[in-house]
Amino acid sequence: MSSTSGSETNSEGGLTFAQKQAERMKKLRELHRLRNEARTLNHQEVIAEDARNKLPVNWENRKRRAEWTLNDQKEREEAAARGDNYDRTKLLNVSAVEAERLERMKKKKNPDQGFSSYEAAALRHYNGLVKELPPKDMERYEEQKEKYGDAFYAGPNTIVHGLHKDRPQAIDNLVKSVEKQIEKKSKFSRRRTHNDDADIDYINERNAKFNKKMERFYGEYTAEIKQNLERGTAV
Repeated sequence: MSSTSGSETNSEGGLTFAQKQAERMKKLRELHRLRNEARTLNHQEVIAEDARNKLPVNWENRKRRAEWTLNDQKEREEAAARGDNYDRTKLLNVSAVEAERLERMKKKKNPDQGFSSYEAAALRHYNGLVKELPPKDMERYEEQKEKYGDAFYAGPNTIVHGLHKDRPQAIDNLVKSVEKQIEKKSKFSRRRTHNDDADIDYINERNAKFNKKMERFYGEYTAEIKQNLERGTAV
């Protein structure tokens, strides 16, 4: 039997050493390609995650709401151009299940959560004012955000004076909003009426407020003692 070299086929008909080496190199190059692709995708995902972390907390909700507002306005204008009643057409497309769900949400929703703190009240007032002045042009809104960067959402240490000039339309909208707030506040007053016939059990205004608080919290428990003192029958 003649001897065979490593580059020739073996007696079982397998691959030569050179062919096996080429196959291994091919697999190695494929692994290198997959590793580089995974590294690139991972780097892109890290950049995207960092960009998302720099956005405001409620950015996604605000973006979806802005998109919904623009779409709703567009559909309303199209319906007006066709001469259709947009609100009626919109309700016709709402299923019975969806209408029932919306009705349940309206019943559960409590618009007035009461007073908890001055910070919460100020935040609720601010959110209400922001909803009344939504951005009209989202493209210009995005351009300004990219232009001003961190100064767009100004913080306590951000200098924004002189960065941009307010448009007359924006100033008019702000004036209308302020006038609306003044008109709303003029309809109610926190002044308490004074009862001249009520018993005077205080020495000054501060003592009067203190007595009212005491009466509110402990009046039902001390009513009998107070009556006995007034009649002179207390022991």
